[in-house]
Amino acid sequence: MRSAPRFTIIALLAAAASTPAAHAQSVTNLHLDPADQSYGFAADGGQQVGMMRLNAGWRAVVWNRTANSIVTLNPGNASESGALAADGGQQAGWATVDGMTRASLWSGSADSWIDLNPAGAAGSIAAAVSGGRQAGFANVGTVSHAGWWSGTAASWVDIHPAAATSSYAVAISGTHQAGYAYVDGRSNASLWSGTAESWINLNPATATQSQAFAISGGQQAGWAVVDGLFRASLWSGTAESWTDLTPQGATQSVAWAAFEGMQVGYAVVDGQWRASLWNGTANSWIDLQSLLGEDYVFSEARGISSDGFNIYITGSATNVHTGREEALLWTIPGAVTIIPLPPAAMTIASTLLALAGFSAFRRRRP
Repeated sequence: MRSAPRFTIIALLAAAASTPAAHAQSVTNLHLDPADQSYGFAADGGQQVGMMRLNAGWRAVVWNRTANSIVTLNPGNASESGALAADGGQQAGWATVDGMTRASLWSGSADSWIDLNPAGAAGSIAAAVSGGRQAGFANVGTVSHAGWWSGTAASWVDIHPAAATSSYAVAISGTHQAGYAYVDGRSNASLWSGTAESWINLNPATATQSQAFAISGGQQAGWAVVDGLFRASLWSGTAESWTDLTPQGATQSVAWAAFEGMQVGYAVVDGQWRASLWNGTANSWIDLQSLLGEDYVFSEARGISSDGFNIYITGSATNVHTGREEALLWTIPGAVTIIPLPPAAMTIASTLLALAGFSAFRRRRP
């Protein structure tokens, strides 16, 4: 993600706050018919990327803050595709061509599609893009290997740790990659600096497993399982630096993305999941679901960025009237001072869409 002026988010504006409308945050529905589902997965400046399901197939899409701005990225020879990341005018994700899911790179149009699948790989996914580099994973034989590219299939660098049975890079920033590796049957949040030998195991001593999904400004974000519960997590390069972001009153939480000291994801309170924003600590937790009113449930936030004036958070929620998942965009002016809702005001749940093998995306509840 590109650097932008650093903003300090104090808390999220309650509906009853008296901030003038011109300075208040807003929520935009990015879903566009005739799609029967849509998801926002990442943000870059004022651009959002994700996927929609059309005629029973997934399509990679990009938006520019409105539903009508949608551009479909699905290559002409692909049966399905999904966009998972965006940076600097590039979008990264996957496309299924001739029955194989291939790591993919776009620059704003279907015709710009670049097949990143490494030579000999039995499938791949690009899960992140930053500064002209992409991170993801490829099937080498029957094993998933973490790796990164610099814009072409031939540029693939395999960073699979020697001790791991499988590995996945799902975030990139500069020369660093983040993700997770399975060692002795356990998922371990991981950090690399471009090579297999640079692998750092971020799994906290108290956690049975963990995964990192984001990297920004020397920090990594994701989740760790402690006492059997998923906890939104933040690291600064070592296992010992682990910070539990789970807010008071929440039973579980996950951080999906990070930007300029902020993290987004979801938290579960009273058995219900809510899109969430943090500023580096559990006490900084902000309830984004509160802006959706009664029309949406099952919300989660998946991407965060800024254009220098506003903070953009993309994600999705279930429309209670149609029952479908719809991509959403939260917009928060960078200069606004905002007030949190009390835990007692929290209601409703969230669903998450996660990578499952190379064939498609499917539901899971951590």
